[in-house]
Amino acid sequence: MDATQQPPSARDRILNTALKLFYQNGVRATGIDRIIAESGVAKMSFYRNFPSKADLVAAFLHKRHDNWMRWFTSSVERKIAQPDAGLSVIADVLQSWFEDPGFRGCAFINTFAEGGPIDSEPNHIAREHKQQLKEFVEKIADRLGLNNPKTVADAAILVIEGAIVRAQMTGNPAEAQTARLLFQCIEHA
Repeated sequence: MDATQQPPSARDRILNTALKLFYQNGVRATGIDRIIAESGVAKMSFYRNFPSKADLVAAFLHKRHDNWMRWFTSSVERKIAQPDAGLSVIADVLQSWFEDPGFRGCAFINTFAEGGPIDSEPNHIAREHKQQLKEFVEKIADRLGLNNPKTVADAAILVIEGAIVRAQMTGNPAEAQTARLLFQCIEHA
């Protein structure tokens, strides 16, 4: 860190720790005491920034959404700009994610799968994330000139979600290659 950079605030340290631990271990399995200990903040400082674990979970999901969507959209945009690129470039982007040693699936699918009331804030954030992902894929399908971009996006989301779950379950990044075949089918439907 150079002399002009400020050290991360307590809030940032807490959130960065939550980003790591919630994704790595799950929301339910990660207690507040562990986040406090690993972020190096006082308990009072934690509760001043996040009055409850639910507040931290919401902040985690929003931050994860921002980070992941920025990465995903920029990666897809770079690949889609190549000559003769099609919807199947999404498989390349997914495979690069699946190959990351820290890959633990989709934080939003995982959070939803942990349960809780269907109308809870975390589930609402997860659904909104998936809606924004679908809207992005629909824009890509439209730019590619595919027939009925909305239907293409609906099908592509099922492929994306299925590939993510399969890669998490099997630990095999090549699950993205099966997704590639399905994207090619969608493009030619």
